[in-house]
Amino acid sequence: MNPDSSVPTLAHAAEIRRREIFADVECAFWKEEPSLRDAISLFDPELIHEVHIVPNFISEGYFTQTVLPRELDLTGRITKRPNGQIWKYSEPVGNHPMMTELLLKRACEVASGASPSETSLLIVAHGTDLNENSAVAAKREAEKIRALGKYQAVLNVYMEEPPLVAEWRKLTKTRNVIVVPFFISDGLHSYEDIPRLLGIVATAGVDRGRSGSASLATAHGEIFRHNPYRIDNRSLFYAPSIGTDPGFADIIVEQALNAKS
Repeated sequence: MNPDSSVPTLAHAAEIRRREIFADVECAFWKEEPSLRDAISLFDPELIHEVHIVPNFISEGYFTQTVLPRELDLTGRITKRPNGQIWKYSEPVGNHPMMTELLLKRACEVASGASPSETSLLIVAHGTDLNENSAVAAKREAEKIRALGKYQAVLNVYMEEPPLVAEWRKLTKTRNVIVVPFFISDGLHSYEDIPRLLGIVATAGVDRGRSGSASLATAHGEIFRHNPYRIDNRSLFYAPSIGTDPGFADIIVEQALNAKS
């Protein structure tokens, strides 16, 4: 639905490839090519004896626990193929401790002039009834940042389960509110759905047209260039998805190298 969804993953892979840490670096996707199923035959067993799989997902959930293992024919954290290759399955990138640092960095970048004592930070995740773990990562990061005492309030909110991001006005009391989408890439959720729930689409002057879809300008990140949004005499700062941060390349490498042997 949105070609930008794979851009960060491809960019991180290109950076890791540039560092020449591994013999080869490839990507595979659920709804793009090469597919997850195709990934099984990406590497020549005569040349590549060990393959590290790093799920570029924010949290443990349906895809990391069910879809990826099924599509990649994994039997556990370590899988030995009939061709002799050893495949090691890492934890998702969202489980890495560095995630807290990246969230703070992104919040500071988008609202550098906002006084932390007068600011609430909202970490927005999807939320789903498919797997209760999908909301855990955002809650964990909010708790870690809250404990640091850097902002007046730090909340984990969701698109589809309480506490809802659409109720940010009720959930926060500060004059400044920073919203960081806890997603791997910028796509329809960050370009359109979350801005609609926040009430900032109209403020950005988006031409939604008859189809109700966001304009091309917004779909290419224009929504992030209008900060701060003034709503109810408060300033709302809206950041790009956390997965677009270049620091994710470091996390992917560490997840691969720290995989269980």
